[in-house]
Amino acid sequence: MQRHLSTFTLLGSLLFAGAPPGATAQATELVVDYNIPAAFKQVHEDLAKAFMARYPSVKITFTAPTANYEEAIQRILRQAVTKQLPDVSYQGLNRQRVLVDRSIAVDLTPFIAAEKDWKNQGYDDALLSLGQLNGKQWSLGFSLSTPVVYYNLDLVKRAGGDPNNLPGSWEGIIALAKKIDAPGGNVHGMQFVWDITGNWLWQALVFSHGGSMLTPDEKKVAFDGPKGQAAMKDLAAMLKDGGMRDISNPVALQNFAAGTLGIWVYTTAAIGAVNKQIGSRFEFRTGPFPIPVAGGRVPAGGNAVMMLTRDPAKQRAAWEYIKFATGPVGATTMVRATGYFPANTIPAQRADLLGDFYKNNPNHLTAIKQLAYVTGWYAFPGENGLKVTDVIKDQLQAIVNRSTTPEQGLATMAASVQALLPR
Repeated sequence: MQRHLSTFTLLGSLLFAGAPPGATAQATELVVDYNIPAAFKQVHEDLAKAFMARYPSVKITFTAPTANYEEAIQRILRQAVTKQLPDVSYQGLNRQRVLVDRSIAVDLTPFIAAEKDWKNQGYDDALLSLGQLNGKQWSLGFSLSTPVVYYNLDLVKRAGGDPNNLPGSWEGIIALAKKIDAPGGNVHGMQFVWDITGNWLWQALVFSHGGSMLTPDEKKVAFDGPKGQAAMKDLAAMLKDGGMRDISNPVALQNFAAGTLGIWVYTTAAIGAVNKQIGSRFEFRTGPFPIPVAGGRVPAGGNAVMMLTRDPAKQRAAWEYIKFATGPVGATTMVRATGYFPANTIPAQRADLLGDFYKNNPNHLTAIKQLAYVTGWYAFPGENGLKVTDVIKDQLQAIVNRSTTPEQGLATMAASVQALLPR
């Protein structure tokens, strides 16, 4: 509770230091849709209170949050049919394309063009590009992440590893995991979260090898070529030599927090939750996701905020809310409560926002240092784009539970995805 009170105090002190004009003239209700309440419920509630204090003629009403990005986009698609869309929606970076292709999202380009001081509001061009499609701006990033490697330093030292010289390649990581792993015991080497939303870590493996999901014209599968095969070999080695098991990520998180999992490959977004669960029982450190080849990339994860309302009065209020949530105050609140990093550059430059926070929390810096290697989280085209995600997940599951070989699983995955692409 103390953290929430101090967060709101910070918000208030920042807000009233210089609230700009522009509050909506008459009472306006904005219906806002968000997801992943375990990470974001308190963040959104704090931001809504602070925003309404600044704009008292706007009321923020939240819909019941959805559990993940897949559920979030499916609900929006249903609401589009029944004409019950929220005014503002937070969507996974890889799900924006669906709303753009179906003309549900509102183009934010005119709103940006009307801003007199946009260049000084902290929206970096590279980070803005994550919300762009067909030359238009469809969203502003809210919470961003990159894949990172978590190390239990106690288990690393017990296995003879050096906490100050952690491995930077999959070969080194898997070799260390093999030393940590205790077959038949309660200590396990590593876990790669293959089932994370949107096939995010599978994309990360492929992209890190310089590969892509589809050919440039988006007509053919590309992840079954040499670069995708190299990515699959990495996953196969984790299963064969790294002590990786067929378990869900909640179980992996429990194992890591309990001190029985040595290496956990996941998103930086979990740092806040891990800190809370571990407390002072042992020290952990994050390291970068390996990039084996020059030109390799990792996909940016996280979510962005989109405008859906077509009502002009609501659009004005929605734009102020979107800027607030993604601006310095919203970004600071979000980062302090989670492990995500902001899509706004101002907080990290100010000691009273996130400058000192990053100095005192080096585990959060790993993702920031990977920004030079970030690329988009790929969204498959066409009406079957969401089905493709499930097909890939099903084949990854078959590989992890060893009901198929990595080679056959990759071939089946590629053929199944090819059949779902637009003709």
